[in-house]
Amino acid sequence: MTTLATTGSGSGSAAGDSLTRDALAVLQPGFAGTTVPDWVRRRLGEGLASIALFGRNVVDEAQVTALTAQLRAERDDLLIAIDEESGDVTRLDVRTGSALPGNHALGAVDDPDLTRAVSRELGRRLAACGVNFDWAPSADVNANPDNPVIGVRSFGADTDLVARHTAAWVEGLQSTGVAACTKHFPGHGDTNVDSHHVVPRIDVDAETLFARELPPFRAAIAAGTRAIMSAHILVPALDPDRPGTLSPRVLTELLRGELGYQGLIVTDGIDMHAISGTYGMEHGVVLAIAAGADAICVGGGPSDEGTVLRLRDALVAAVRSGELPEERLADAAARVRELARWTAGARGDAAKTEPAPEIGLTAARRAVRVTRSGAPAPVDAPVYVAQFNPEPNIAVGDQTPWGVADELRRLLPGSTDGSFTGTDAGALALAAAAGRRIVAVVRDEHRHDWMRTALDTLLAARPDTVVVEMGLPGAAPRGALHIATYGAARVCGVAAAEAVVAG
Repeated sequence: MTTLATTGSGSGSAAGDSLTRDALAVLQPGFAGTTVPDWVRRRLGEGLASIALFGRNVVDEAQVTALTAQLRAERDDLLIAIDEESGDVTRLDVRTGSALPGNHALGAVDDPDLTRAVSRELGRRLAACGVNFDWAPSADVNANPDNPVIGVRSFGADTDLVARHTAAWVEGLQSTGVAACTKHFPGHGDTNVDSHHVVPRIDVDAETLFARELPPFRAAIAAGTRAIMSAHILVPALDPDRPGTLSPRVLTELLRGELGYQGLIVTDGIDMHAISGTYGMEHGVVLAIAAGADAICVGGGPSDEGTVLRLRDALVAAVRSGELPEERLADAAARVRELARWTAGARGDAAKTEPAPEIGLTAARRAVRVTRSGAPAPVDAPVYVAQFNPEPNIAVGDQTPWGVADELRRLLPGSTDGSFTGTDAGALALAAAAGRRIVAVVRDEHRHDWMRTALDTLLAARPDTVVVEMGLPGAAPRGALHIATYGAARVCGVAAAEAVVAG
């Protein structure tokens, strides 16, 4: 069996060149830095058809625009992908927090026209920066409130609500010429572990799966979603042996066959431990393409040329050994190029979209829910903001600021703040407050025992404490004033601070 050298560009024969180009075309790798590395330029010339941007590549919109211009100077028909959901998972606003609320806040409002307007504004911004492919929206039904990786990334726990907002989000984004990628098929909402670390398992019968998890994906397909992302989850009712990303039953028989989907199928990050730690990245890419995937998200981890070449060579070797049909790889590459052609043809759509810079704050304000205990005293003097910081999941990352402290310092000059974690957080926050009114900011309190204990400590000593929940509101409202934002986007923090002052 002949394989390609890991440092070259492929075989000298026409067939070898074609095979190598197809193998590169199905990869969607990232890179380090805020300018284009030389290795990316070389591989674009050899067939690489997609590039992925992550928070590590973003300073601001002007820099991203310059970066994408550098990439298109090498190859104009290029898919430039980004993992931009708005809300908690943001890359474009990674350094400031998102200017647009996420799915759960939009689901709380439950106005599909608003959802459509928010995603249209996101698409306009992405297109203006030269990005034409967004790995969003999440169409997962958040059936398990303890889910550590979905939570506020979902529109909600009601299937019909998730379906109508998924369709609206897809329509709004794609009206600007940016391709949507609905995720995580066949549904990641009923998991209790993170596929970045292990293989999640969903033990529901096929009837439940089809009634609860699949309708949002059917709605996305009906709305014309240009791509769907697979999930690294094991669903025994569909395939007892392989996770969705590697399962012909899930991708080819169910998604292509039964649901009739004909667009691009993209994997979730192939470097995630659910695949890389179980099958290995090289074997994983072969199994994914063979199962029916068309593009491989290499993810936010590996960002080097060596990884790209190893994955390319694994695909070529699998074709030459007969493990992967050449026609399947060629079909996958053709679907990638077809999507690139669609985005090129739709490139002018963003210019026709009116900017709506205030839509994010408008939506965040509409999402806020305030619960009062009795008649709480007004918050009209400097406060102490005690922010309880959970360990961020990998999808959200730890770069993006969140909370209400900055905005409360603006609204109530002289306010101070501190960040806390662990079992003694409540006592420390109480001591740091030095008699000031306390605003306790939590995120998914119901999932963190230490956070619940900290809040117990504060409320026992200071019943006038204001509680701001910026995650999934799983616990009963408590505090003199309880404010739920349904997400931790920057605009959600602004809306929450306004609610604190308004009482």
